[in-house]
Amino acid sequence: MNPSVRRTWSAVLFDLDGTILDSAPGILTSLVETFTHVGLPVPPHDELIHYIGPPLLDSLQTRAGLSLEAARETLAIYRTDYRKDGAFDAAIFPGVVGLLESLKAAGVPVAIATSKPEEQTLRILEHFDLMQYLTAVSGSSEDEARSSKDAIVGRALELLTAAGADTSLSVMIGDRIYDVEGAAAHDVPSIIVEWGYGSPEEAKGAMATVYSADQLRELLLG
Repeated sequence: MNPSVRRTWSAVLFDLDGTILDSAPGILTSLVETFTHVGLPVPPHDELIHYIGPPLLDSLQTRAGLSLEAARETLAIYRTDYRKDGAFDAAIFPGVVGLLESLKAAGVPVAIATSKPEEQTLRILEHFDLMQYLTAVSGSSEDEARSSKDAIVGRALELLTAAGADTSLSVMIGDRIYDVEGAAAHDVPSIIVEWGYGSPEEAKGAMATVYSADQLRELLLG
């Protein structure tokens, strides 16, 4: 943890998978079902983990070697399976609800900025009773027109501003390099949580890393 990190923030953005939710069980099961359905070799667990976080359309091309058209078709199959069986096969990471409660009590606006489809994200947040802590929710669009983390973070900031929040001292909390880079595109610093799905190398561009929700609370609220 970097002790020089500013501790007064006007708004906080959170990634979802690997940051707030341990959503790996549902995602991995749906990925296995999808790969099997389309006749692709099922990657080992250590490889499948890398599909969690980045836009899945990109990963299906760069990791699975699919063409854009085949990746779109595979993504549609995955989303059908995930909606049916996997969306709620997840758990909130320890201490996260308490952290969100503390941010709300302190009057700090909170937004979700996730590569998950926005409509699906809203269903998941409602299922886990997390909407009460949030000012804005930004996810990818179903047609993938908005899929990069840069665009998703930008939309989150726009929604926060529209809700009357001050975004001049915003910070992004995530677990992957995509969170770091997407936030940096808007001059927003980032904090990486070690309990997520990223590797230590992915935290190099972040201003700090934390190993617990209590440590994150200290950085966000002092």
